[in-house]
Amino acid sequence: MLRVNPSLAQDFQSLLARIQAASGAPVKLVAVSKTHSASAVRALAALGQQAFGENYAQEGVRKCRELADLALEWHFIGPLQSNKCKDIARHFDWLQTLDRASLIEPLARHRPPTAEALNVLIQVNIDDEDSKSGIGLEDLPELAFQVVGAPCLRLRGLMAIPAPWPDAQTRQASFRRLHTAFMSLKAQFPAIDTLSMGMSEDFEMAIGEGANLVRVGSAIFGARTHT
Repeated sequence: MLRVNPSLAQDFQSLLARIQAASGAPVKLVAVSKTHSASAVRALAALGQQAFGENYAQEGVRKCRELADLALEWHFIGPLQSNKCKDIARHFDWLQTLDRASLIEPLARHRPPTAEALNVLIQVNIDDEDSKSGIGLEDLPELAFQVVGAPCLRLRGLMAIPAPWPDAQTRQASFRRLHTAFMSLKAQFPAIDTLSMGMSEDFEMAIGEGANLVRVGSAIFGARTHT
């Protein structure tokens, strides 16, 4: 029988309570398991968590295979290199970081015909940071149109990682801009339903600005075991 660390269970339940308190509507939690072991994922899954996020393709694929006996939902949340499209298309359920049209064709081509469509979020560089991936808001409609037209892909919405502004109001404004962009895109593509924003240090603020998916790692697992 799998033994779950009591502190993990306590931290997980505390996080779920905070998410519920921050929102009057359902919010999906993606537990960011990058650099944490497959056994840590298995322990959290035993507590009821289903969706997990990985930043690195090789590490993520290894965990997908090792934990194939569990009915988990895998999200790729890191920058995607074109030579990793095959791995993501074959092993993951969601790609949260689509940021250029050139990735669409290889993702669609490598998606197994027996699998459901790959759920896709377009990553927006909401604060125009040179160090971050993502497209500008002005390029969003065209990229969304191309995703919608691709076989084996399903556009679900938007994702962003705002700049870590120390001022809460400035960070809140970034979340608000992304929500505005999401609602504008939804008017054009009514089927989209997911706005992914907010991490361990700011997920409550993100939920307050319309996030319905948050990506939380350290608040569950603690500090990363390595970089």
